[in-house]
Amino acid sequence: MVSNIKIAYFNQNDWSQIATIYKEGIDTGIATFETQIPTWEQWNIAHITSCRIKAVLHDKVVGWAALTPTSKREVYKGVAEVSIYITSKCRNLGVGKLLLSQLINESEKHGFWTLQASVFSLNIPSINLHKSLGFREIGYREKVGKLDNIWYDNTILERRSTLII
Repeated sequence: MVSNIKIAYFNQNDWSQIATIYKEGIDTGIATFETQIPTWEQWNIAHITSCRIKAVLHDKVVGWAALTPTSKREVYKGVAEVSIYITSKCRNLGVGKLLLSQLINESEKHGFWTLQASVFSLNIPSINLHKSLGFREIGYREKVGKLDNIWYDNTILERRSTLII
């Protein structure tokens, strides 16, 4: 199945499908502290334009990945936070690995030297995905956020580019 997946950049025209997958992530309760889908305008402002990719199977978006800056300071211009979401119908099939691999390549082409991810500690598949592609666990934030009156911990992972350092 993964051999049939096409990776491409996405834009506002894809937002409906991207937002649907994002909503699936929100509904899991362990993918994000967001509780509502932002508008395209809100999402667009927050994310780096050069590193927005989608996975497409039979003309349908089945996953997406993007980067957000970690800081506006010039010294951190090469550091970004990873977001990756896969539709529930295509999880555990290699789509995430394909997307994250391509996101790493795109980030390096655009001068990013560190990618980081803050993952719900309960989200073992996401932690394992990141580790399988060279991310290492660098920390743990206990009870960092409260969602639906439940405290959640986050595992902090990072990947340093071997091309830039």
